[in-house]
Amino acid sequence: MATLKTRDIETSLLRKGFGPKDGDHKFFVYYIGEKKTRIFTKISHGKTEISDPLISAMGKQVHLNKSEFIDLINCPLTKERYQKMMIDGGYIKF
Repeated sequence: MATLKTRDIETSLLRKGFGPKDGDHKFFVYYIGEKKTRIFTKISHGKTEISDPLISAMGKQVHLNKSEFIDLINCPLTKERYQKMMIDGGYIKF
């Protein structure tokens, strides 16, 4: 069973091109340069660790499977590779 620390998720998402948006949850919206995309995920306030079901849900929100999302957070999946995956998958159009 995988778990990820919330602060590690937040830090990694910011490095990978996501920008914060506060609300009832912590939202992270994906940007390419200055262009805001429709890709986003969220984390509940007060959570210190995220477990399997939420890792899978967050992965789906950003169009990745659980394993790919873990790679995005732990850094084997680079910002450039993620961007290419989103463009190739048709999730981002220019």
